[in-house]
Amino acid sequence: QVQLVESGGGLVQPGGSLRLSCAASRRIFSTMGWYRQAPGKVRELVADITAAGGTDYADSVKGRFTISRDNAKDTIHLQMNSLKAEDTAVYYCHVIFEFRHYWGQGTEVTVSS
Repeated sequence: QVQLVESGGGLVQPGGSLRLSCAASRRIFSTMGWYRQAPGKVRELVADITAAGGTDYADSVKGRFTISRDNAKDTIHLQMNSLKAEDTAVYYCHVIFEFRHYWGQGTEVTVSS
């Protein structure tokens, strides 16, 4: 099994930046990603990154967010810039390991003046 622990969430003003981190309990060689769930909405993919470093982003965050991976530390990050109110959500780290989905506990991001 895999444990995923997110950190870095908080309250930030519109236009501000935040950096999220997710630490995995074991080495992951497959794609890892960030999802978010806003109030009253379903969980959606924000960004993911392959073992080789290839990335994909939701259209809503493209150009503002950057996902990165540190394989030596079994960690992924999400650098969020130019934050908007609609980015407010609980952000979850995700991985598929041996055909099973694993999720972190979530870290809350609130973008508000």
